[in-house]
Amino acid sequence: MNLKRFNMAQCKVLHLGQGKSQYQYGLGNEGVESSPAEKDFGVLVDQKLVMSRKSALTAQKANHILGCIKRSTASRSREVILSFYSALVRPHLESYIQLWSPQHKKDMDVSEQVQRRATKMIQGLECLSYEERLRELRLFDLEKRRLQGDLVAAFHYLKGAYRKDGENIYSRVCCDRTRNNGFKLREGRFRLDIGKKFFTMRVLKHWHRLRRKIVKAPSLEAFKVKLDRALSNLVYLKMSLLTARWLG
Repeated sequence: MNLKRFNMAQCKVLHLGQGKSQYQYGLGNEGVESSPAEKDFGVLVDQKLVMSRKSALTAQKANHILGCIKRSTASRSREVILSFYSALVRPHLESYIQLWSPQHKKDMDVSEQVQRRATKMIQGLECLSYEERLRELRLFDLEKRRLQGDLVAAFHYLKGAYRKDGENIYSRVCCDRTRNNGFKLREGRFRLDIGKKFFTMRVLKHWHRLRRKIVKAPSLEAFKVKLDRALSNLVYLKMSLLTARWLG
């Protein structure tokens, strides 16, 4: 013991789970205060492990920065706005994203609205729909960006720099089916749906859908190139289907 005093004022208890009874912790005769949500490594987590509050606060901060850019920048060219957005705004929306990725559509919409606002600031694109603006700027929506980040992180754990850690996280299933990409992973079972939203679980179904040539990329750089091409084709196919439906 280093004989330092324990600062009770800086300690809180975060009760996790659905149990009605919450044990009251204390030190000596002094109780430790309970908290509905706490920040750990920059991520705000509540009692239900839902990130709605984190999503709202992140979008609020990103919108504030975007407002400052709009008020202080005279140019509305795509080069200027995209540079500021990519450097100052989007990093807030994607920081620690594998840990706190939005789980509900309302939370996804809150984050997406920031990028909608940013793309609409660009001169000449104001009258286009959001999907058309993304296509013109060759950008992914934030949902695709999160998917891209998840798959890149998974590649790191499975075949890249963090492969040793990945062996403790993922269990590979032996499967030589031709319709499979050859790198199928075992899915865990959870009593609660929240467990399926964790990074290690939500990425599996998307990883299994990747084509064999993408999964067998020789390097991370090659994987990113092939993955971006696949996601771009998916976006353009979706746009074509929407256009055909509208014209029909």
